Amino acid sequence: MMTNNIWSSPLNKSLRRKIGTALTKWHMINHDDNILVGLSGGKDSLILLHALHEFSRRSPVKFSLAALTVKLSGMDTQPLSEYCSHLGIPYTIIEQDIISIINTRHEKSPCSFCANMRRGILSSWAAQHGFTSLALGHSLDDAVETFFMNLLHTGRAQSFQPVAHMSRTGVTVIRPLVLSTEAAIIDEAKRLSLPIIASSCPFAGHTERQRIREYVAELRGQIPDLYAKILHALENLSDSESWTL
Repeated sequence: MMTNNIWSSPLNKSLRRKIGTALTKWHMINHDDNILVGLSGGKDSLILLHALHEFSRRSPVKFSLAALTVKLSGMDTQPLSEYCSHLGIPYTIIEQDIISIINTRHEKSPCSFCANMRRGILSSWAAQHGFTSLALGHSLDDAVETFFMNLLHTGRAQSFQPVAHMSRTGVTVIRPLVLSTEAAIIDEAKRLSLPIIASSCPFAGHTERQRIREYVAELRGQIPDLYAKILHALENLSDSESWTL
């Protein structure tokens, strides 16, 4: 097994502070929680696993970790297995040909369908195996993009919640990267030489989310503090949708 010594390096202080703030602000982790990390192989989920592993070793709040990958067709999970082995984190792989299902159904929103299906698989598996929480690697960029997608397509100013209890499975979804920007995550994933898996999705770069991402990037060029404004808006929505506890 090939490993990289830098995988044992701590996160940089800035990103660690952002993640720590999110964990504290929304009370994401409690004593004796058993947390399953959805490990897609992208930069976000790898940074999430790295960060939670680091917090589990340093935090006075004791919790356990495991990782699960919903393996899509053509995906090489060997680097992820090596990484989890290096960290000493139990790792499971479930194979699911979601792309074929999307093609058969002629899904108009493949990204949304895939995300919902993977989240359902992760949540159900977590519940079946005694996990209290499911950690997902959604960043601040994802939150802002989701805000604009909802605003422009449904007329509702909302995004996903940092913490959400799933009544069907009894599992709580947590998003510790929700205050961290994609740029910071990219830089840190490169510095740590994390084993990022190239996307095998045939729809990548040709989705509505990608169009929204480009729109947000253009808008951010004109409004440098756009993310701060959207975050403020999310924290001041109605009680049922607000990000403020």
